Amino acid sequence: MSRWWSKERHAARRPRLIARARIAAALRGWFADEAFVEVEPAALQASPGNETHLHGFRTEAIGLDGARRELWLHTSPEFAMKKLLAAGEARIFALAPVYRNREGSGLHANEFAMLEWYRAGAPYAALMADCAAILRLAAQAGLTHEARFRGRVCDLAAEPERLSLVEAFARHAGVDLAAALPDASPDPRGALAAAAARIGVRTTPDDGWSDLFSKILSERIEPHLGGGRPTILTDYPVSEAALARPKPEDRRFAERFELYVCGVELANAFGELTDPAEQRRRFLADMDEKQRIYGERYPLDEDFLAALAQMPPASGAALGFDRLVMLATGAQTVADVQWTPD
Repeated sequence: MSRWWSKERHAARRPRLIARARIAAALRGWFADEAFVEVEPAALQASPGNETHLHGFRTEAIGLDGARRELWLHTSPEFAMKKLLAAGEARIFALAPVYRNREGSGLHANEFAMLEWYRAGAPYAALMADCAAILRLAAQAGLTHEARFRGRVCDLAAEPERLSLVEAFARHAGVDLAAALPDASPDPRGALAAAAARIGVRTTPDDGWSDLFSKILSERIEPHLGGGRPTILTDYPVSEAALARPKPEDRRFAERFELYVCGVELANAFGELTDPAEQRRRFLADMDEKQRIYGERYPLDEDFLAALAQMPPASGAALGFDRLVMLATGAQTVADVQWTPD
């Protein structure tokens, strides 16, 4: 196959790339109308993030005196943007490249564009309305109103359905998630492992509770989400929402939702956790798990934890822009809609 920069291949790809530019412009116009300020977070950070299965690119800054300082390319602009909230910004967004190691598939790339936005003082349900508006904009500026991906079809302009994780596990997997939550029984892992075995999801003895949860979600539930109309999957177990605050009415679950179209996860949103002690505890627990699984751990961004204590209540979302463009243009991989794919 010819390289992406060959004239013939570029000409075939160009309509989707021009649509990408239209979608980006439409989003910037929409955020401006909503009184958001576009910010430009630095890509180099003290930590790439502290989630178990998130992998960063390490680099090194060398000073004029030869002193060396470890830095990481950001996997998300989240830490920097929350520092800006602590500084006094109220509505901010960024459309920026981010970098993730151990990636590479039709839906993943080591470098991709992320749309991230925050509303200080707003409930996380406000972001659900934002997501619906963003999908409508993408449909208007893209090449199709009806996303088609791997045999699934979704009307991007349709009002999304809202489905809780408990409802989704029951409907699509026949699993009582509430009865298998980490604090629900003396042996929650055993309960979830038994449920996975019953529905034919393969597991290993090393799988922790979160691994079992993720396998059932990806194999039995995600393929059914976002068919016909988008799906907003809500109320994640608090153990699966590292940076989200617990729901005040039921602290077993967190203020987290994900947006799906045609079985593809597009966005991840939180009512943001602002308790630095609890955030530190969660980060350290995730790094212990990363050490167990991958034999490595990442440093904590102490400056971020200090800023978190000053951050106002806020809600924030991160959306994979390449995936959005892919679905709004009828492409089948994110590389099809990247100007210079790897």
